[in-house]
This record gives sequence, structure tokens and C-alpha cells, in this order.
Amino acid sequence: MEFVPGPAVHRVLCADCGTPIVPNSANLCVACLRNTVDITEGIPKQSSVSFCRNCERFLSPPQSWTLARPESQELLAICLKRLKGLNKVRLTEAHFIWTEPHSKRLRVSLTIQKEVLTSTILEQIFEIEYLVQHGQCPDCTKLAAKNTWKALVQVRQKVSHKRTFLYLEQLILKHGTQKDTISVKEVRDGLDFFYSQRSHAIKMVEFLAGVVPVRSKGSEQLLSTDTHSGTANYKFTYSVEIVPICKDDLVCIPPKQARQLSNISPLTICTRVGNSFQLLDPATLQSCEISAPVYWRAPFISLATVTDLVEFTILDIEPSGAVRGKWVSADAQVAMSGAFKSHGSYGDQDTIMDHENSSVSTQIFHTRTHLGAILQPGDTALGYHLSHANFNSDDFSSIPSSRIPDIILVKKTYPNRRKKNKSRNWKLRSIAKEAGEEGETGAGRGVVGRMGGRDQKKVEEDYERFLQDLEEDPELRGTVNLYAAKDTKMRDATDGARKKGGQYGMDVDEVHTSNTTVVDEDEQDAEEEPDFPAVKLEELLEEFDEMTLGDSESP
Repeated sequence: MEFVPGPAVHRVLCADCGTPIVPNSANLCVACLRNTVDITEGIPKQSSVSFCRNCERFLSPPQSWTLARPESQELLAICLKRLKGLNKVRLTEAHFIWTEPHSKRLRVSLTIQKEVLTSTILEQIFEIEYLVQHGQCPDCTKLAAKNTWKALVQVRQKVSHKRTFLYLEQLILKHGTQKDTISVKEVRDGLDFFYSQRSHAIKMVEFLAGVVPVRSKGSEQLLSTDTHSGTANYKFTYSVEIVPICKDDLVCIPPKQARQLSNISPLTICTRVGNSFQLLDPATLQSCEISAPVYWRAPFISLATVTDLVEFTILDIEPSGAVRGKWVSADAQVAMSGAFKSHGSYGDQDTIMDHENSSVSTQIFHTRTHLGAILQPGDTALGYHLSHANFNSDDFSSIPSSRIPDIILVKKTYPNRRKKNKSRNWKLRSIAKEAGEEGETGAGRGVVGRMGGRDQKKVEEDYERFLQDLEEDPELRGTVNLYAAKDTKMRDATDGARKKGGQYGMDVDEVHTSNTTVVDEDEQDAEEEPDFPAVKLEELLEEFDEMTLGDSESP
């Protein structure tokens, strides 16, 4: 095969440096061409980005604020929008160059191309440094000023305790509904939630209607109006009232309404509260579900609450055969807790209740209960003592005395566990807002119990009772988030070592010497209930960010 030589490559000398090059329209080599023409001209080598430290958002030109992580595509797009002159060149590549996180500097490497002469395209790589300037976005500026809210949600419940709002706070935190809240303020019968937008307040009202039975009402107040443009500025207020019936309350349904609810017995207990509440007749296991609209058409209140519960000891229990779900009907014989103790066991006679010091304390009562599946002889249960009860209720007075039981058992309790005073291996989150003026924050426990004064002790008792309910009720515990305490593993490892040693051994917990009290020998020797539903490590979540959430330590 005959060899055919290729066409000869003609070369010329560079007009500046004399280097042989392939002829081009400028007759210059690449180095001389780059020194002669700068394609980055008009693009600033230094710029700045605005960063809000409160909400951790960057200013995306012209006016929007965007949440962007370091070295993310969103942050890179914001940086490129700050540059002028990029529309005159072709951007082929852009990436971040690592810098110290606390240097307040961002370095971006850009690769651009531009046609400088006829059919001559020049590519160049250069670096731009951005200065991170701290400032405030308009939303945070409004938060810094007071009384700048646009929508208000007033949540109220006409009860004597705060347990509902303690539980409601945990539900709000679990579902992240508090993220749009400007501030939270505690008032006498509830909480006030402040928002910068009306849509956020409506979202909170819809959330409350989904977790508790409520009724709501909205109103608006005209602040200013512009007659030329036809625009107006309003403040919106939403009043949300929660049904004043809580779990484990004793309820007397009006007779007319009881007949409408499948002819249920008027004397019932509340077993569940969600977007509606469930009432149960312990004697027949008949239950009814009452929604919020049905309740508010003919409202009624509780006869007694959990503060009126009395401890009873189960002497004997025999299932009667009726079963409905987790409830099992049973006939039980009960007596007052400590009824058969010697009177010398009481350390202070002034602390004894009237019914404990009377002949009623040694009486044995027969009752029918719905707790036949979980109660055993020797267990302790909480219930309502109705033998000599006097309620200011016409509906209760209309019930024949033959249909009113002496005792209504509500739930099983674990008094020996409480006497041990063991520290809990878990804690709760709390909204990091203090009651007081809008916009104020604090490092306290949460929004409930900030008013102080004479009600502070009662709030602490409600909080402790709420923690006990979480410990003793796994179903309630499953609806909230529990977080592991810092020394959870340490305590779990040492709990196994604290066993009774020898004949005179006993459990010893860490207590302060200033709070040491004289305890009865029977209480010291009392062993914990074996079926106590303790909180397991599998139910606990990891530690949370303490910069934005208050630390709710267990007492």
C-alpha cells in the first residue's frame, strides 16, 4: 500500500514572545493571549452573603431567605446569584473550596469560557471569596420587637389541674407543630400561642382539633386600611376550648343524654381522650364514644378528678366472664389501703385522713370492676369512694341509691415503686419559651408552671403525677417521645447491683442528708411490684439539641 503523507502543518511565530504556534486570528500563543485579554474582567473577586443567625437562613436575592447547609447546592446557587457579569461568560464548573467553619469566609472556584477573538475561545479558572455578614431577616426582626404578632391562638380548659397542657405540650413537640410559633405565654386557664402569619395559627387550630376534643371560634381586629389600594391589616384571634373532662375522671352523664347513648348507665369513668373521649361503665363494660360536637350540644362536667382517687387493697378478685377488648369484668373484694395495719404504725396522727381514722377504714367492700385482667389479690388500685360522697350535681342526685356502687376502681397503681424514690432514666423535651411577654425565652422547664406564686406547688404536683402516669401506662407512653438521660446506662448497670444483701439487707438509693426522713419498716421492706411497666431503653430516643429546646429534667 502506497504511503500518503499528511498535509504539512504550518506554524508561525507568536507576535509577542516568538514561540512557534499554530496560526490563529490573533497570532498569539495561549500564555500571551491570557496576559492580553482577561475574560474575568467585570466579575468581582470578592463579595458577601447575608446570614441570619436566629433562623440560620441566607438571603437569596432579591428578597427571599433560604435555609441552606454549608457547601450545599442551595448555598452555591445563592453565591452565584450575588455575582455580576456571569451572564457575559459561559460557566462550566463551580464548587466550594474548604474553609474553616468559624472563619466567616466562603471560597468558590469557578471555571468560565468566553470567545475573545474570532473562533478563539479562552477558558480560565479563578477563585472568589465571600464574606458572611450576620444580620436579621424581616421575620426575626419582628420577633425581636414586641407585640408584632399577627395571629393568636388561645387554648383554654376549665379544670383545676395542668396535666392536659403538660400532655399537650409533648404532643406538640412530637409532631413539630411549635416550629412556626413566635412565643408561648401562660395564662390562668391555659396557653396563648403567637404567630406571625394567619395560616400558621389555622394550622395549630386544626392540629388541636385532631388530638383533643375542642370547639373553636375566630375573630379579627382591623388595625389599618389603605383606601387607595383597598388593602387592610388585621390581627386574628382564635379561641380554642378543650372539653373539661380528662382521663380517669368520674363522669355522670345527664339521664336524657345517657338514654340517647345506647341507654348506658349515667355513672361512668373516662378511659380515653383523643379527638373524642370514651366513657365506660365499669359494671357492664358498656362504653360510648362522645365527639366534640355532640358534647358541646349538651355539655356536662366531671364529678371527681384524679386528685380525689383513694388507694384500695385488693383482697380477692374473681372474673365474672364478661370480656370486651382489654377490659375483663370481675367481682372484687377491697379494703382501704393500710386498713389492717396497727394504729402505732402511723407516725403522725395529723396526717391521717378522716376516712382512715373511722370505722370505714376496716370495712370490706364488694364491687364490680373492669380491671379483672390485671388485678390480683394483694395489688393496690386507685378508685373513687362513693359511700359517703356528696356531689353538687342534680344528675347524680337523680340516680337511685341502689345503682350507685360503694367503690369504683379506676386503675392499678404501684405504691411500693413510688416509695423507693428511684431516679428516672428518662426525661422530656419542653418548648423553650417562658411565660411572660411575647418574644421572651428562658432556660426553664417549659411553658406550664411559669406563673409562680401559690399555684407553683400544685403545678409541681401535677407534673409529678403526669410523670407517674407515663411510667405506669405504656399506652400513654407510646404517644409521646421520651429521651434518655445523660447517665442512663450508668444507672441501669448499677440497678442490678442494688440487691438485698443478707438477712438485714435493703435497697439503698442516693438521697440528700438534709431530706432524710423516718420511714416505716414495712415500707422499707416492701419489694417493688414485679409487673411494674418500667420504661425500657428501647423506648428512649437519643439526646436532643439543647440550644433550641429546654431540658425537662425529672424531679
